[in-house]
Amino acid sequence: MFKYLNRELTMILEKMSKKLASQKGFIAALDQSGGSTPNALALYGIEKSDYNSDEEMMDLVHRMRTRIITSPAFDGNRILAAILFEDTLDRCVLDRPTASYLWQEKQIIPFLKIDKGLADEKNGVHLMKDMPTLDLLLDKALAKGVFGTKMRSFIKSINNQGIVDIVEQQFTLAKQIISRGLMPIIEPEVDINCPDKIAVEKLLKAELLKQLDNLESDQKVMLKLTLPDIYDFYEDCIAHPNVVRVVALSGGYSRELANDKVLLNKGIIASFSRSLTEGLSALQSDDTFNESLNNSIESIFQSSQT
Repeated sequence: MFKYLNRELTMILEKMSKKLASQKGFIAALDQSGGSTPNALALYGIEKSDYNSDEEMMDLVHRMRTRIITSPAFDGNRILAAILFEDTLDRCVLDRPTASYLWQEKQIIPFLKIDKGLADEKNGVHLMKDMPTLDLLLDKALAKGVFGTKMRSFIKSINNQGIVDIVEQQFTLAKQIISRGLMPIIEPEVDINCPDKIAVEKLLKAELLKQLDNLESDQKVMLKLTLPDIYDFYEDCIAHPNVVRVVALSGGYSRELANDKVLLNKGIIASFSRSLTEGLSALQSDDTFNESLNNSIESIFQSSQT
């Protein structure tokens, strides 16, 4: 996938690729967008009354992310990669571009959330909104040292056409991303409260395998999936030659429950956001913050060993 890049960049990306495919660990999702940031800050102890504009809000969430990234607990021995929001990519950590800091200082692979949010519900699903400037964003990401991308769509209820549409959109964009030299994470999230969740997951897996079988041998992807109700349900996806890793989102489960579910699905590793930062607070001392984060990281790391 790196054949059109210069030699230095190719060597870095190949090192990242080897780490991603072979090392034990999990992926930290630090990609809250503008829409989800108020909730993330509230859980961190910063209320809406503490800021007066979107700019102030994004400054505060970057301080939170910087505190996490620079913590001694946040290390590349347990964390394979981190998913960033575009605003974070454009900012610095300790006066260094965030993606560069992650890889050069922590040996953590940077990914970028590229979707622009969800479209209105149709056929039981939320497709991603159109991304007319995607190529420009992908080129910027690559120039900043990003290895791959993540894009989320959402399945609310059982509808065969909706699930077909959501998977087709994900794979169409994945091929565009691969062509620019980046690794796509495909994320068709399933609502954990869906009454027909098992039936939805059966339809989803069938469509995922169909699209995976249509990829060229050098078109590699990752899958980020809701933890299934049937354990080891996605083993066919894990074993597929075009899949580098299958990772799980916490999807609203508590960290303890999400960790337990990851343990019961061999070959799947965690990619948690809210569950990762559960228990962290802006009011904590650095020692308390680092201890809490370390405990969180260690528990998620241990769940991702099967």
